[in-house]
Amino acid sequence: MTVSTERSDKMNSIIQKKENNKPEIKSRLMELSLAALGVVFGDIATSPIYAIRECFHGEYGIGATHTNVMGILSLMFWALVMIVGLKYLIFVFRADNRGEGGVIALTALIRGKNQSSESRKGLGIIALGLFAACLLYGDGMITPAISVLSAVEGIGIITPVFNSYIIPLTIAILLGLFLIQRHGTARIGGLFGPVILIWLCFLAATGVVQIIHNPQILYAVSPWYAIRFFIINKIHGFVALGAVFLVVTGTEALYADMGHFGTRPIRITWFALVFPALVLNYFGQGALLLGNPEAANHPFYAMVPSWAMIPTVLLATLATIIASQAVISAAFSLTRQAIQMGYLPRLNIRHTSPTQIGQIYVASVNWMLMVCTIALVVGFQSSSKLAAAYGVAVTSTMLITTVLFFVVSFKQWNWPFWLAISLSGLFLLVDIPFFAANISKILHGAWFPLVIGFMFFILMLTWAKGRKILAEQLRKIMPPVHQFIVDLSSHPPHRIDGDAIFLTGSRSSVPLALIKNVKHNKVIHSRTVLLHFKAEDVPRIPNLDKVKTEKLGGGFYRIEAKYGFMEDPHLNTVLSLACGQGLNLDPEKTSFYIGRENLIIGKIPTMSRWRAGLFVFMSRNAANVSTFFSLPVDRVIEIGIRLEI
Repeated sequence: MTVSTERSDKMNSIIQKKENNKPEIKSRLMELSLAALGVVFGDIATSPIYAIRECFHGEYGIGATHTNVMGILSLMFWALVMIVGLKYLIFVFRADNRGEGGVIALTALIRGKNQSSESRKGLGIIALGLFAACLLYGDGMITPAISVLSAVEGIGIITPVFNSYIIPLTIAILLGLFLIQRHGTARIGGLFGPVILIWLCFLAATGVVQIIHNPQILYAVSPWYAIRFFIINKIHGFVALGAVFLVVTGTEALYADMGHFGTRPIRITWFALVFPALVLNYFGQGALLLGNPEAANHPFYAMVPSWAMIPTVLLATLATIIASQAVISAAFSLTRQAIQMGYLPRLNIRHTSPTQIGQIYVASVNWMLMVCTIALVVGFQSSSKLAAAYGVAVTSTMLITTVLFFVVSFKQWNWPFWLAISLSGLFLLVDIPFFAANISKILHGAWFPLVIGFMFFILMLTWAKGRKILAEQLRKIMPPVHQFIVDLSSHPPHRIDGDAIFLTGSRSSVPLALIKNVKHNKVIHSRTVLLHFKAEDVPRIPNLDKVKTEKLGGGFYRIEAKYGFMEDPHLNTVLSLACGQGLNLDPEKTSFYIGRENLIIGKIPTMSRWRAGLFVFMSRNAANVSTFFSLPVDRVIEIGIRLEI
């Protein structure tokens, strides 16, 4: 009886704790959901400004007849349901790499399982995922250009007098956006969520007003209208899919930012707020066109009363700035992940917030995005022309994501083949038509994101191959650690007091900096530590597994420091964890030796001469090792090493 009472008390205590934590959990969920609005949904939430317009007024626009309006709305509704709701939020979100999402995290997950296999099929899948990641750089250039330009074009509707100011004002806004990146957005980031919340409420309200005037537009939820649209319009209807796809641009951001907010806040926010607001606005624009087809030149602003036009343009511009910020931040994160995975050379990465780990700034990427984005605005001159270039990068990435999802579901989750291929096949039935429709615009600007993606793809493959070739060359001339220690014991050099840390790219080999130091200076420190940083194909490494120290004998020690592709390899963290394992090193009293590779192209280069030249150029412009690993600069000694590539 007593035991039963004790169990009952324990159960009541557990239940009480859960009840007490419910308000705190709900509050945290609401906070994450609001933050996700500003970061995750900014891009997709600003599509109503231009998506409907491009269907009926763009370069591939069709007539705003009753049949076409109902068909386009049906296609948009089911695109949102099938791609965003079903494919990504319900299924693809399950394919996470220890909580992190996005195509590069998915590629890292697959690469981690295929590291022991050098099969062409495995390498091809990894290369496909890498190319999808590269395409996001093109998206990062087009999104700010088309978003901000489409919003600013609203001032031309207020009065034609302002038409000549649209391009200069757009450029000024974009310049300001890129110039503030170095200062970070932590201070104003708290406004992003509330602004997008107000924006979504505005979208829903303006849409409802129009739907009330013409409620028959709601029949467009039936897929029959989409089918009839293709039957009537044939090839022209197929080409119009490129404009329909604009409603789902930004979907990859949902997946990529999964690690920042978690799956639950993103799913709740989409189904409870974002999806209804977008559908109401799209259907509202459709209802407007049923009664007034002449409004097709800009149906979004046509729904707004004249007295509210100026506030609407200001709100739309602010929303598009927030959407652009999310894409720019994603480009910074993508660059860091590529560096950590060994696909790009070291770049100076600066953290702009002491509390938010995702707030980083990469100067070279920022300036590249700024120049290309402004060039797009100047070159295309209007959001309609930019829309022709928009979508190819995203449809390609979505198509590749489906392929990678099949590999993960079949190979790693061990789904039955029929189930994995059936579900992936369903997604491909949606992805392929959108991809084909966007590719058809290749001569009208769609080539731009493909060229940008291909350029980054070549850079990444060249860097990875070059580093692999160098590693093989170094392995031939660097003796194993234990052999080196034995050789030193038979011919001991002069020992000096103090600690020295030699950075090494190989766990089992002696770095050339140490070999040259012993050969030329004929001295060795009383404690010599070989420090090897190893990047893993996971987002983060727990502190318990991050550092492993070994005593090798003869005054030699080895530290192997692991870090994930979402982490930065900081020396202080490594030394602090090593101290907990009994190896106490003071960075202010330790000498750090690093090898600086002086690369030259050999008479018979190990890869094509132009790629060897590109690799040498990238290597010479890589960030300094001491800066990248946060070494104390006044304690670093560099030893030059000449190598042929």
